[in-house]
This record gives sequence, structure tokens and C-alpha cells, in this order.
Amino acid sequence: MPTPKSTSLPPAPSRYRARREAAIRGIVTAIGLSGIAALVLIIVFVAKEAVPLFTHAEHRAEASLGKMFTPQVVREGRPPAYVWQPVSKVPKVSMVPLALGTLKVTLVAMLFALPFGVAAAIFVAEFASRRMRELLKPALELLAGIPSVVLGFFALMVLASWLQDTFSLPSRLNALTAGVAMALAIIPVIFTVSEDALAAVPKSYREASLALGATRWETTWRVVMPAATPGLLAAGVLGFGRAIGETMIVLMASGNAAIVSASPLDSTRTFSATIAAEMGEVVFGSPHYSVLFFIGVQLFIFTFLLNALATVWVKRLVTGAAA
Repeated sequence: MPTPKSTSLPPAPSRYRARREAAIRGIVTAIGLSGIAALVLIIVFVAKEAVPLFTHAEHRAEASLGKMFTPQVVREGRPPAYVWQPVSKVPKVSMVPLALGTLKVTLVAMLFALPFGVAAAIFVAEFASRRMRELLKPALELLAGIPSVVLGFFALMVLASWLQDTFSLPSRLNALTAGVAMALAIIPVIFTVSEDALAAVPKSYREASLALGATRWETTWRVVMPAATPGLLAAGVLGFGRAIGETMIVLMASGNAAIVSASPLDSTRTFSATIAAEMGEVVFGSPHYSVLFFIGVQLFIFTFLLNALATVWVKRLVTGAAA
């Protein structure tokens, strides 16, 4: 009678191994919690410095919310206007020129970066040969390592003059110049996330489409891109968030003129550039000081709302695709 084979259980982990794994889990958890704690502390600090705008009578008199978002009288006999002039006998702290400038530069940057970043990702993921992919992908991602001050210097010395001479622009430094330079900074972000999203689409999708007689481009346009839509949307959101918080490029290439103008050919000023330009010279604890921190709060709120809306949108797209 044959004897049954003995089934041996895997050896239980040693006490030393269990302790080591517990220590690793504890370290990883501590690192994650420290990152969350640092973010919370930054938010609390920025909000605390902006609170005097609402609690101190002197701050409310010079920089109330009404003055920030309504036109003010600049000179007697002239109609009210939106003006950013916080250091004057009568401080004027209108946020409208800064918000408009931020929006203009960001939209110009996205207008250039989003098509180029997504198109480059499609080419690398779907059409490029293996050797070309190994050359193009690191080269495009290398742009992310270029300091923004270098891109700003390039825009100031080279790009601004070239755009003015080529298109006969009225000024060298404007929203268009800053937006084009900023596009160079956010293309790597959009490209990397988009390429990962396209590469994550199962290979069977492509094979099934090609087997049905579709061309390579039709497969990419009608099968791969719809499947990768959540990732492409995330790439756009990350690029937009990167652009709206960029500082050095717009500080050096936008002209830093806080004027109300919808034209991208006029000089402009953004929220982040205003903080960078004025924080080093502001009087500590003054209404101007609190206003600059309030600008930081606005940037955080806007970025948070943008990410929240994008997350909800992505979830709906994923749910709709699954259904």
C-alpha cells in the first residue's frame, strides 16, 4: 500500500524577520505621516499669517475683501479701476489684475504644452521604434530637470527678442513670452503621465482592433486614447497645477505689470510672481504682509478645488467606461 506523500507547510517566519518587517512598516508609515503633517503645518502657517486681514481693524481698513475685488478710485476725477499698488499713501490691493494675469499665462502655457506633450506621448508609446523610444523619452523627461530660473533667463534673453522680431510684438516681455517659456517646463510633466497612461492600456485592445481591420492610427485614436482618457486628464490637471504655481519664469519674462488686459501681448503679473517679488521687502506684520499670505491661500484653494474636480471627473469616466 503506497504511503501518502507528506505535505509540509512553509516554515513560519522567524521572530527576527517579523520584527524587521514591522520596523520597515513603521518607518514607511512614519515617512508618510510626516509628509502629511508637513503639508498641514504649511497650510496652518500660511492661513495664520493671512487671518489678520479679517481680525485687525487696521488691516481691514487698508486691505479689506471689498477693496480686493472691487474697483478703487486711483485719482480724483477719474473712474474707479482695478489697481495693485500696495505701497502708496492710499494702498490699492485689487486681486483682479493678478488673477487675470495668472489665468492668461497659464492658458497660454497649456495651449502650447498640452498638445505637444500628449502628441509626443502618443508617438513614443504607439509609433516610435524601440531604439527611438529609448532616445526620445529620456530626452523629453530631461527637460524637467532644468531649473525654472534657467528657463526664465532663456525666455528673457532669447525667446522674448525672437518672438518680438518674428511677430512684431509691441513689447518683449508679456504673457505670451512667459506662457511659451512655461510650456517648456510643464511639457515633461504632461508627457510622462500621458505616456504612462497610454502604456497601461492592455495590449489585447490594440490586437483586437488591428485584427478587425483598423489601421494603426485608428486604433490609437478610437481605442487606446479613450481607454487612457483618465490618465490623459490627470496629465492635464498636473500640468495646469504646475503652471499656475510657477514663479521664476513669469517673474523674469512676463513684464510684471499688474494691468487689467485680456490680450496676451501685454505685460502682466501673476499671483506667484507677486509673492516672490514683494515678500523680501514687505514690512513684517503689515497689511501688505498679510495680503501676500492671503494670495498664497488663494493659490492653495484654487489648486485644491481643481484637483478635487478632476478627481471626481476621472472617477465618473472610469465608472462610465466600466459600465
